[in-house]
Amino acid sequence: MAELPTGTVTFLFTDVEGSTRLLHELGDAYAGALREHRKVLRECFGRHGGVEVDTQGDAFFVAFAKASDALAAALDGKAALEPGAIRVRMGLHTGEPLLTEEGYVGIDVHRAARIAAVGYGGQILVSQSTCDLAGVHGLCDLGHHRLKDLTAPERIYQFGDDDFPPLKSLNATNLPVQPTPFVGREQELSYLLALLSTHNLVTLTGAGGSGKTRLALQAAAETVEEYPDGVWFVSLAAVRDPQLLEPTIAQAVGSPDDLREFLRGKNALILLDNLEQLLPDAAGIVARLDTRVLATSRTRLNVAAEQEYAVPTLPLDDAVVLFTQRARQLKPAFEPDEHVRGVAARLDGLPLALELAAARVKVLTPKQILERLGRSLELLTSGAHDAPERQRTLRATIEWSYQLLDPVEQDLFTHLAVFAGSFELEAAEAVCASDLDVLQSLVDKSLLRHTEEGRFFMLATIREFALERMHESSDSVSARQRHQEYFLELAEELNERELAAGPRELSAPSLERLEQELPNLRAAFAGFLEDEKQDEVLRLGAALSRFWGSGAHFHDALQWLERAPLADSSLPAGSRAAALSSAGSIAFFVLDDVERADLLWQESLELRGAQGDRAELGAAVSRVAAVAWRRGDLDRALELHGEALRLFDEVGDQGARMNELHYIGEALRDRGDYDDAQRLFEEAVALARALGNERQLVNTTHSLGDLALDRGDPQGALVRYAESMEMSLRLRDRRGQIYCVAGIAGALVGMRRERDAARLWGAVEAQERELGFRMILSERKRYERWMSAAQDRQRGAFDAAHSAGAHLALKEAVAEALAQVPTATQPSARSAP
Repeated sequence: MAELPTGTVTFLFTDVEGSTRLLHELGDAYAGALREHRKVLRECFGRHGGVEVDTQGDAFFVAFAKASDALAAALDGKAALEPGAIRVRMGLHTGEPLLTEEGYVGIDVHRAARIAAVGYGGQILVSQSTCDLAGVHGLCDLGHHRLKDLTAPERIYQFGDDDFPPLKSLNATNLPVQPTPFVGREQELSYLLALLSTHNLVTLTGAGGSGKTRLALQAAAETVEEYPDGVWFVSLAAVRDPQLLEPTIAQAVGSPDDLREFLRGKNALILLDNLEQLLPDAAGIVARLDTRVLATSRTRLNVAAEQEYAVPTLPLDDAVVLFTQRARQLKPAFEPDEHVRGVAARLDGLPLALELAAARVKVLTPKQILERLGRSLELLTSGAHDAPERQRTLRATIEWSYQLLDPVEQDLFTHLAVFAGSFELEAAEAVCASDLDVLQSLVDKSLLRHTEEGRFFMLATIREFALERMHESSDSVSARQRHQEYFLELAEELNERELAAGPRELSAPSLERLEQELPNLRAAFAGFLEDEKQDEVLRLGAALSRFWGSGAHFHDALQWLERAPLADSSLPAGSRAAALSSAGSIAFFVLDDVERADLLWQESLELRGAQGDRAELGAAVSRVAAVAWRRGDLDRALELHGEALRLFDEVGDQGARMNELHYIGEALRDRGDYDDAQRLFEEAVALARALGNERQLVNTTHSLGDLALDRGDPQGALVRYAESMEMSLRLRDRRGQIYCVAGIAGALVGMRRERDAARLWGAVEAQERELGFRMILSERKRYERWMSAAQDRQRGAFDAAHSAGAHLALKEAVAEALAQVPTATQPSARSAP
């Protein structure tokens, strides 16, 4: 396929007129006629440099670098089709669309399609911009026409002087002209049109500025031809008295006296915009209207006939397009960059917020706008002067919704801002004493959102407004304290439950729950630090250290390590011992700082020894043994691991025994006792299977791969690493995936596939930098020995492949690594070692 043209591009849309009728008339011959039509048009478009963008059913979408070529292709195609039964309408429009990985986006694409849609078979319609570039020769001026995108009328030209019926435009409706084009939302529009076709009352709900009105207007425009008695827009923004609702509607639709009598028997659509301030009194009036109604409101009407549609915010790509489109109204040469995507993400794709942010591009760069969005309510204040007053600033838009709440709803709305991310119902009840009915009301009024997983959240800009209100309340401090205590208890409860079950790594359900609560856990940690609650800081870190490791949240771990009061001997011994243990693990596994880990673990060992808890003492001894292993003192490591194993056996801790067998196997392997290491690893695997501990299976299976690599069996190592990788993917263990990619790279060197190995090793080192951790040095040295050999054999090729691999995302690196394992040798994650 030829490259799509960029810059100034002319789009050509075609569509077969009366395809359903032709199908009935031609019968089985229709398929052949359609194929011939496609062949003819493709040849014509290709001769004139057209690039086919899309083909759906009997319609073409083609792009041309030159307007004159597009017009010539359309004429050629029309002439080639004239002898046949199929008649095609064509529309051409020229603009400067945005080209993304998904193809063209922007208003120019939609405008070309709209122009084609208003024509008839055999008719070629051309926009003003295309006419300006291609020339007026042969073009007939049809005047200005309103299209279904509801923007200002377009001057349309027809090629040739053939007679056709009047264009199917929107010149007979009171739907207001929109100052800007409709962006994205194809799926939402299609879904809304389906709802309108089957329900007499459809209500679009959503937060202020979410684009309810614009989506409703577009849906109404799309259905004009279906309502011969009219599509009527009724703005209710200035109406405060529900008794004025019927007179306002009557004035808009031209009803003389009795509105219900006037509408009886008519096939019409009424769009009621901004109903929320008239509810609940207006709900019954709307329900009794004898016609189809499309309404917009920040809360549903709550009547039996109503079908609600909650308007989502814009997807990221559409949000970028909207920002770019609005910015170009102020700076025509504006081009989006990565900071625009950041702005779109930070504003949750909220259309009004994006438009207000784009209004700043004359004085701020996208980077500067993004940096200032921490104070978004102060930044987003420069709306258009012809917009309703409540939509000229984001603060005013949210304030409008807030003032419609009763005092109980206002209080809960304010205090829910204490949650930094999404939250569960139980958390809202515990922290904010929320009532389910009030919570439901906030969802209904579009100030709170509810996910399919059953969690609640606020859009970032709405939460910022609520936080301002919370900080002004007398209960602000106690609300923060309740939030901090709740999430500390949650972290400790999950940690204790996991430890009681035996595994030393978090289970998938606990990992998923903590991932969901990560913003709240970070907020709790920051609050404990700010309030100088030192014991709570230690306890939270100790409870989360395994989560930080399993979830690859190494930056969180390092932040806690640097700020936790580990040396404060006045704090409870139990809290300090647990925290010192966690801190040592971070130093050992994340920083590869053996000396620091040794100091922390030795102090933890002293505290555990004084407590007399044999299981905790065994764990402390095992950690000190790891330091000896890391320093290369394998005999001392084996001695200490043996002592820890005896302590675990005394208390019957099978999970700890499983881990210790693994560690002893690693020390034996590194000492060269391969057979004994194999036996210990296999015993650890058997115990892990019995305990259902898949995380330990990930680690020990990987160690079996290292053992095979050390024994000179790269093919066997490859199989073990692939098996470990499968389990790491199921557990979403990013750190484990990186180790497996490294292992597969080493095995590939042993199989003389240096370039593939170099590419994977480049990805491994890049992921280490991105996640903020380093592999344990003894592990890294194993793979570096193999990489050094590969580099010596193919230095230039190795370096080039290594650089290319550094650009791979982890998901891509994992896919490439697994692709190196022959399918026949890839084991199931349940197969025996």
